Amino acid sequence: MAIELLDPSRAKAYRQLMLEAYSLHPEAFVSSIGNREKLPLSWWEGQLDDELSAVFGAFVDGQLAGIVGLAFEPWEDAQHKATLFGLYVPQALRGQGVGEQLVQAVLSLAEQEPDIKVVELTVSANSTAALALYRRCGFEQSALEDSAIRVGEDYFDRVHMRRRVDAAVAADE
Repeated sequence: MAIELLDPSRAKAYRQLMLEAYSLHPEAFVSSIGNREKLPLSWWEGQLDDELSAVFGAFVDGQLAGIVGLAFEPWEDAQHKATLFGLYVPQALRGQGVGEQLVQAVLSLAEQEPDIKVVELTVSANSTAALALYRRCGFEQSALEDSAIRVGEDYFDRVHMRRRVDAAVAADE
């Protein structure tokens, strides 16, 4: 398996994997498949060519097998924070360390940025595997948002998590 920073040339595979994620796990994302499948490929290319975010992909046998992003804050007063977003690994590859390697790639990038002190994320409260993964990677719950996502008539809570980043540790390695 290889973890790589995605660029616009990978937009088609990125779009396909994200649409799968929206379709199978609508409670895990603020966006819906209905909204995102209508967007042109150029929109997806733009997501992979944005100076305020970085998207990593895990490749197995040359195929995109997982994704995660890190968003940077544009506002000076919030540039000490970054947000992990869009982690998705297809069911067939779960439990093989793909998700953990993707999260570690995001944390490594955050550690290289001297201004970033905290990485934040939100995760569906019913996603026990994702919660366990984030805890293994050092994230701690900071809040619980009741009924944060509505899918049809169902409401889902979201757990807000955060992890401190120590850029000095990365510099010493």
